[in-house]
Amino acid sequence: MRAARLIKMVLLLQSRPSMTAAELARELEVSARTVTRDAQALSEAGVPVYADRGRAGGYRLVGGYRTGLTGLARHEAEALFLSGLPSALREMGLDDAASVARLKVSAALLPSLRDAPRTASQRFHLDAPGWYHDPATPELLPAVAEAVWDDRLVRARYRRASGEVERELAPYGLVLKAGVWYLCARAGKDVRVYRIDRFTAVAVSDTRFVRDEEFDLPGFWDDRAAQFARSILRTEVTVRLSEEGMRSLPHVVDRAAADEALAGAAEPDAGGLRTVVLPVESEEVAYSQLLRLGSEVEVLAPAALRERFADTAERMRDLYR
Repeated sequence: MRAARLIKMVLLLQSRPSMTAAELARELEVSARTVTRDAQALSEAGVPVYADRGRAGGYRLVGGYRTGLTGLARHEAEALFLSGLPSALREMGLDDAASVARLKVSAALLPSLRDAPRTASQRFHLDAPGWYHDPATPELLPAVAEAVWDDRLVRARYRRASGEVERELAPYGLVLKAGVWYLCARAGKDVRVYRIDRFTAVAVSDTRFVRDEEFDLPGFWDDRAAQFARSILRTEVTVRLSEEGMRSLPHVVDRAAADEALAGAAEPDAGGLRTVVLPVESEEVAYSQLLRLGSEVEVLAPAALRERFADTAERMRDLYR
């Protein structure tokens, strides 16, 4: 543990002109006193760490010292490619590896380029989870992530509507979608998708599986996501939309379904309204979605949904009378 911290301290000092004890303590997650002891240990080991005294003082490397420890280990290199996803790295237990990898890259850069990571992070940030909720990190995610990185089989118990099942899985890849983690894994001959928060137990095997090098995780996910979106649209509703309703429809229902419905819309009537047939998940879902369009939509069918909108309109009129 201390050896890793000493290496990280050298890399930090190599990537910057100087650092105060407080800055080093914050980066290394130790006390300032520990920083002092570590600096002394490095000096005794032959690393030229120099301490500048005074309020503006700090620690720096002298004599153009360069460490030879800037080569990336495999797990550090893999984590580096995910360094734009800090929350995902943290949840998978890879934030330490990514931190060391970034330091090694910074230490290997020319002095004129060492502020590149900071300037990039000031300008771009990816926030994966959706709005209005705090996604909970699945407790078993780090174990699953370890198996994915190491191509190891897992024995997993999975909660379904019909009860729990146990499967041996070859975990191919993880996907973070709107704050929810999914595992794409081969079960038998097929690659399937599992929600990580529905795993109740995961045992990582010592046995490695042979990965299909032709497997394309982004392409597989796009295909499955499209299939899922189409599979849940089992009902149709007929609506009449204003121009504003036409523009707003893709923002309140499935965008692909909205685009398809609008492409097949009838010509505008005398009042400029257009009739479309819209695929939806259910009448209940359609009610909650289309209600957001207010007076820009009129439900024509099915009759039960139209009556529900009429009843809601009556109650709202009474409320605001």
